Amino acid sequence: MAAAAATSAPASGPVAIVAGAGRLPLLIAAALDRAGRSCRVLAIRGFADPATRRRADATIDLLDVRGALDTLTAWAPAGVTLAGAVARPSPAALLNTLAAYRNREALRSLASGGDDHLLRGVLALLEEHGLQVLGVRDLAPNLMAPAGRLGALGPDDGAEASVAAGRALLASLSPHDVGQAAVVATRRVLAVEGPEGTDRMLARARALARRPFGLGRPPAGMVLVKRAKDGQDLRVDLPAIGPRTVKRAAEAGCIGIAVGAGDTLVLDRPETVDLADRLGLFLLGLPPDPEPAR
Repeated sequence: MAAAAATSAPASGPVAIVAGAGRLPLLIAAALDRAGRSCRVLAIRGFADPATRRRADATIDLLDVRGALDTLTAWAPAGVTLAGAVARPSPAALLNTLAAYRNREALRSLASGGDDHLLRGVLALLEEHGLQVLGVRDLAPNLMAPAGRLGALGPDDGAEASVAAGRALLASLSPHDVGQAAVVATRRVLAVEGPEGTDRMLARARALARRPFGLGRPPAGMVLVKRAKDGQDLRVDLPAIGPRTVKRAAEAGCIGIAVGAGDTLVLDRPETVDLADRLGLFLLGLPPDPEPAR
Protein backbone atom coordinates (compact mmCIF):
# COMPACT_ATOMS: atom_id res chain seq x y z
CA MET A 1 0.00 0.00 0.00
CA ALA A 2 1.51 3.32 -1.01
CA ALA A 3 2.48 5.72 1.74
CA ALA A 4 0.32 8.78 2.12
CA ALA A 5 1.89 11.93 0.79
CA ALA A 6 3.21 14.18 3.53
CA THR A 7 1.78 17.65 3.74
CA SER A 8 3.57 20.69 5.02
CA ALA A 9 2.90 21.40 8.68
CA PRO A 10 1.74 24.94 9.49
CA ALA A 11 4.71 27.09 10.45
CA SER A 12 2.55 29.01 12.93
CA GLY A 13 1.52 25.96 14.97
CA PRO A 14 3.06 24.84 18.27
CA VAL A 15 5.94 22.44 18.57
CA ALA A 16 4.65 19.09 19.84
CA ILE A 17 6.93 17.28 22.28
CA VAL A 18 6.26 13.54 22.58
CA ALA A 19 7.66 12.96 26.06
CA GLY A 20 9.24 9.84 27.47
CA ALA A 21 11.35 9.48 30.61
CA GLY A 22 13.94 11.92 31.90
CA ARG A 23 14.37 15.68 31.99
CA LEU A 24 14.88 16.27 28.28
CA PRO A 25 11.22 16.99 27.41
CA LEU A 26 11.05 19.77 30.00
CA LEU A 27 14.47 21.14 29.00
CA ILE A 28 13.26 21.45 25.41
CA ALA A 29 10.01 23.04 26.56
CA ALA A 30 11.97 25.57 28.65
CA ALA A 31 14.21 26.39 25.68
CA LEU A 32 11.16 26.95 23.48
CA ASP A 33 9.54 29.13 26.16
CA ARG A 34 12.68 31.29 26.30
CA ALA A 35 12.63 31.61 22.52
CA GLY A 36 8.98 32.66 22.58
CA ARG A 37 7.79 29.55 20.72
CA SER A 38 4.63 27.79 21.82
CA CYS A 39 4.73 24.08 22.52
CA ARG A 40 2.44 21.28 23.63
CA VAL A 41 3.51 18.14 25.48
CA LEU A 42 2.15 14.67 24.77
CA ALA A 43 3.28 12.46 27.67
CA ILE A 44 3.66 8.69 27.32
CA ARG A 45 1.97 7.02 30.27
CA GLY A 46 4.30 4.90 32.39
CA PHE A 47 7.44 6.62 31.05
CA ALA A 48 7.09 10.39 31.42
CA ASP A 49 8.28 11.74 34.77
CA PRO A 50 5.74 13.22 37.22
CA ALA A 51 6.90 16.77 36.45
CA THR A 52 6.45 16.14 32.73
CA ARG A 53 2.99 14.67 33.27
CA ARG A 54 2.00 17.78 35.21
CA ARG A 55 3.17 19.94 32.30
CA ALA A 56 1.55 17.70 29.66
CA ASP A 57 -1.39 18.80 27.53
CA ALA A 58 -2.37 15.16 26.92
CA THR A 59 -1.28 11.65 27.91
CA ILE A 60 -1.32 8.46 25.83
CA ASP A 61 -0.45 4.79 26.26
CA LEU A 62 2.77 3.61 24.66
CA LEU A 63 0.94 1.31 22.24
CA ASP A 64 -1.87 3.72 21.33
CA VAL A 65 -0.46 4.68 17.95
CA ARG A 66 -3.81 5.82 16.61
CA GLY A 67 -4.51 7.97 19.66
CA ALA A 68 -1.09 9.62 19.39
CA LEU A 69 -1.54 10.38 15.71
CA ASP A 70 -5.06 11.71 16.24
CA THR A 71 -3.88 13.99 19.05
CA LEU A 72 -0.88 15.30 17.13
CA THR A 73 -2.92 15.89 13.98
CA ALA A 74 -5.55 17.81 15.96
CA TRP A 75 -2.84 20.08 17.38
CA ALA A 76 -1.65 20.94 13.82
CA PRO A 77 1.94 21.40 15.03
CA ALA A 78 4.71 23.20 13.20
CA GLY A 79 6.84 20.19 14.09
CA VAL A 80 7.04 17.14 16.33
CA THR A 81 10.03 16.13 18.44
CA LEU A 82 10.55 12.84 20.26
CA ALA A 83 12.25 13.44 23.61
CA GLY A 84 13.10 11.19 26.53
CA ALA A 85 13.70 7.49 26.97
CA VAL A 86 11.08 4.94 25.97
CA ALA A 87 11.72 1.20 26.18
CA ARG A 88 10.72 -1.18 23.41
CA PRO A 89 7.17 -2.53 24.01
CA SER A 90 7.37 -5.12 26.80
CA PRO A 91 4.94 -7.67 28.29
CA ALA A 92 3.99 -5.06 30.88
CA ALA A 93 3.10 -2.58 28.14
CA LEU A 94 0.97 -5.23 26.47
CA LEU A 95 -1.42 -5.10 29.40
CA ASN A 96 -3.20 -2.43 27.38
CA THR A 97 -4.58 -5.05 25.02
CA LEU A 98 -7.13 -2.71 23.44
CA ALA A 99 -4.42 -0.30 22.26
CA ALA A 100 -2.29 -3.22 21.10
CA TYR A 101 -5.16 -4.75 19.11
CA ARG A 102 -6.20 -1.47 17.50
CA ASN A 103 -2.62 -0.84 16.37
CA ARG A 104 -1.47 -4.39 15.69
CA GLU A 105 -0.37 -3.77 12.10
CA ALA A 106 1.70 -0.69 12.94
CA LEU A 107 3.18 -2.40 16.00
CA ARG A 108 4.13 -5.50 14.03
CA SER A 109 6.28 -3.46 11.66
CA LEU A 110 7.77 -1.26 14.37
CA ALA A 111 8.68 -4.06 16.78
CA SER A 112 10.85 -6.04 14.34
CA GLY A 113 14.54 -5.32 13.88
CA GLY A 114 16.94 -3.29 16.01
CA ASP A 115 16.58 0.10 17.60
CA ASP A 116 17.52 1.93 14.41
CA HIS A 117 14.77 0.06 12.55
CA LEU A 118 12.27 0.95 15.26
CA LEU A 119 13.15 4.64 15.19
CA ARG A 120 13.09 4.82 11.40
CA GLY A 121 9.65 3.23 11.51
CA VAL A 122 8.36 5.81 14.00
CA LEU A 123 9.73 8.67 11.90
CA ALA A 124 8.21 7.26 8.73
CA LEU A 125 4.83 6.82 10.45
CA LEU A 126 4.78 10.45 11.60
CA GLU A 127 5.87 11.78 8.23
CA GLU A 128 3.29 9.67 6.39
CA HIS A 129 0.66 11.55 8.39
CA GLY A 130 1.99 14.94 7.35
CA LEU A 131 3.91 15.64 10.57
CA GLN A 132 7.35 17.22 10.33
CA VAL A 133 9.83 15.66 12.76
CA LEU A 134 12.35 18.03 14.34
CA GLY A 135 15.41 17.23 16.44
CA VAL A 136 16.85 18.77 19.57
CA ARG A 137 19.50 20.41 17.42
CA ASP A 138 16.73 22.25 15.57
CA LEU A 139 14.89 23.35 18.71
CA ALA A 140 17.49 23.71 21.49
CA PRO A 141 21.01 23.65 20.00
CA ASN A 142 22.45 24.98 23.26
CA LEU A 143 21.83 21.55 24.80
CA MET A 144 24.35 19.93 22.45
CA ALA A 145 28.02 19.40 23.35
CA PRO A 146 30.37 21.99 21.83
CA ALA A 147 33.75 21.06 20.41
CA GLY A 148 36.75 21.25 22.71
CA ARG A 149 37.19 21.21 26.47
CA LEU A 150 34.02 21.73 28.49
CA GLY A 151 35.52 21.90 31.97
CA ALA A 152 38.77 22.84 33.68
CA LEU A 153 40.64 19.63 32.86
CA GLY A 154 41.99 18.17 29.66
CA PRO A 155 43.24 14.72 28.61
CA ASP A 156 46.89 13.67 28.94
CA ASP A 157 48.68 11.67 26.25
CA GLY A 158 47.41 8.33 27.57
CA ALA A 159 43.84 9.56 27.69
CA GLU A 160 44.12 10.98 24.16
CA ALA A 161 45.18 7.53 22.93
CA SER A 162 42.15 6.01 24.67
CA VAL A 163 39.82 8.59 23.12
CA ALA A 164 41.21 7.95 19.65
CA ALA A 165 40.84 4.17 20.07
CA GLY A 166 37.29 4.51 21.39
CA ARG A 167 36.32 6.84 18.60
CA ALA A 168 37.64 4.44 15.95
CA LEU A 169 35.93 1.49 17.63
CA LEU A 170 32.51 3.17 17.68
CA ALA A 171 32.88 4.23 14.05
CA SER A 172 33.61 0.63 13.05
CA LEU A 173 30.56 -0.62 14.99
CA SER A 174 28.16 1.95 13.52
CA PRO A 175 26.77 -0.31 10.75
CA HIS A 176 25.86 -3.01 13.28
CA ASP A 177 23.34 -1.05 15.42
CA VAL A 178 25.22 -1.90 18.62
CA GLY A 179 25.67 1.02 20.98
CA GLN A 180 26.83 4.58 21.19
CA ALA A 181 29.47 4.28 23.90
CA ALA A 182 32.55 2.35 24.96
CA VAL A 183 35.05 2.33 27.81
CA VAL A 184 38.66 2.15 26.67
CA ALA A 185 42.00 2.17 28.50
CA THR A 186 44.74 3.12 26.01
CA ARG A 187 44.01 0.51 23.32
CA ARG A 188 42.30 -2.03 25.56
CA VAL A 189 38.51 -2.13 25.16
CA LEU A 190 36.88 -2.79 28.53
CA ALA A 191 33.22 -2.54 27.57
CA VAL A 192 30.96 -1.66 24.65
CA GLU A 193 27.44 -0.38 25.24
CA GLY A 194 24.62 -2.74 24.35
CA PRO A 195 20.86 -2.58 24.91
CA GLU A 196 21.41 -2.21 28.67
CA GLY A 197 22.53 1.42 28.33
CA THR A 198 25.51 3.47 29.47
CA ASP A 199 25.04 3.14 33.24
CA ARG A 200 25.10 -0.65 33.21
CA MET A 201 27.97 -0.69 30.74
CA LEU A 202 29.95 1.47 33.17
CA ALA A 203 29.10 -0.96 35.98
CA ARG A 204 30.51 -3.82 33.87
CA ALA A 205 33.61 -1.80 33.11
CA ARG A 206 34.10 -1.11 36.81
CA ALA A 207 33.87 -4.81 37.63
CA LEU A 208 36.34 -5.73 34.89
CA ALA A 209 38.81 -2.96 35.68
CA ARG A 210 38.94 -3.40 39.46
CA ARG A 211 39.59 -7.10 39.98
CA PRO A 212 39.65 -8.86 42.39
CA PHE A 213 36.42 -8.04 44.26
CA GLY A 214 36.33 -4.56 42.82
CA LEU A 215 39.30 -3.50 44.94
CA GLY A 216 42.04 -3.27 42.31
CA ARG A 217 43.15 -0.03 40.70
CA PRO A 218 41.65 0.83 37.31
CA PRO A 219 44.01 0.81 34.32
CA ALA A 220 45.69 4.04 33.30
CA GLY A 221 43.98 6.25 30.76
CA MET A 222 40.52 4.76 31.22
CA VAL A 223 37.88 6.91 29.47
CA LEU A 224 34.26 6.83 28.39
CA VAL A 225 33.73 7.69 24.72
CA LYS A 226 30.21 8.37 23.48
CA ARG A 227 29.04 9.54 20.06
CA ALA A 228 26.25 9.09 17.54
CA LYS A 229 26.53 6.26 15.08
CA ASP A 230 27.65 7.18 11.57
CA GLY A 231 24.62 7.91 9.42
CA GLN A 232 22.31 8.06 12.44
CA ASP A 233 19.21 10.22 12.08
CA LEU A 234 20.02 12.95 14.60
CA ARG A 235 16.38 13.89 15.07
CA VAL A 236 15.94 11.00 17.51
CA ASP A 237 17.84 8.87 20.01
CA LEU A 238 20.80 11.18 20.45
CA PRO A 239 23.52 10.03 22.83
CA ALA A 240 23.41 11.98 26.07
CA ILE A 241 25.42 12.56 29.23
CA GLY A 242 24.58 14.35 32.45
CA PRO A 243 25.58 14.47 36.11
CA ARG A 244 24.67 10.81 36.63
CA THR A 245 26.93 9.79 33.74
CA VAL A 246 29.83 11.71 35.28
CA LYS A 247 29.24 10.08 38.67
CA ARG A 248 29.04 6.57 37.20
CA ALA A 249 32.12 7.13 35.04
CA ALA A 250 34.13 8.29 38.06
CA GLU A 251 32.97 5.26 40.08
CA ALA A 252 34.09 2.99 37.24
CA GLY A 253 37.58 4.51 37.32
CA CYS A 254 37.40 6.73 34.24
CA ILE A 255 39.54 9.86 34.16
CA GLY A 256 37.48 11.54 31.48
CA ILE A 257 34.55 11.53 29.08
CA ALA A 258 34.73 12.35 25.38
CA VAL A 259 31.54 12.89 23.38
CA GLY A 260 30.64 13.81 19.83
CA ALA A 261 30.37 17.58 19.50
CA GLY A 262 27.07 18.61 17.94
CA ASP A 263 25.57 15.12 18.19
CA THR A 264 25.57 14.47 21.95
CA LEU A 265 23.26 16.07 24.50
CA VAL A 266 24.77 17.48 27.68
CA LEU A 267 21.91 17.59 30.15
CA ASP A 268 22.14 20.14 32.99
CA ARG A 269 25.47 21.34 31.59
CA PRO A 270 26.56 23.63 34.45
CA GLU A 271 25.97 20.88 37.01
CA THR A 272 27.58 18.26 34.76
CA VAL A 273 30.73 20.32 34.19
CA ASP A 274 31.00 21.33 37.85
CA LEU A 275 30.72 17.71 39.01
CA ALA A 276 33.34 16.57 36.49
CA ASP A 277 35.74 19.25 37.73
CA ARG A 278 35.17 18.25 41.36
CA LEU A 279 35.65 14.55 40.62
CA GLY A 280 38.75 15.17 38.50
CA LEU A 281 37.35 14.09 35.13
CA PHE A 282 37.90 15.91 31.87
CA LEU A 283 34.97 16.53 29.52
CA LEU A 284 35.81 16.80 25.85
CA GLY A 285 33.70 17.52 22.77
CA LEU A 286 35.05 15.69 19.72
CA PRO A 287 34.70 17.42 16.35
CA PRO A 288 33.24 15.36 13.50
CA ASP A 289 35.49 12.87 11.74
CA PRO A 290 37.20 14.39 8.69
CA GLU A 291 35.67 13.50 5.35
CA PRO A 292 37.69 10.78 3.57
CA ALA A 293 39.84 12.00 0.67
CA ARG A 294 38.30 11.37 -2.73
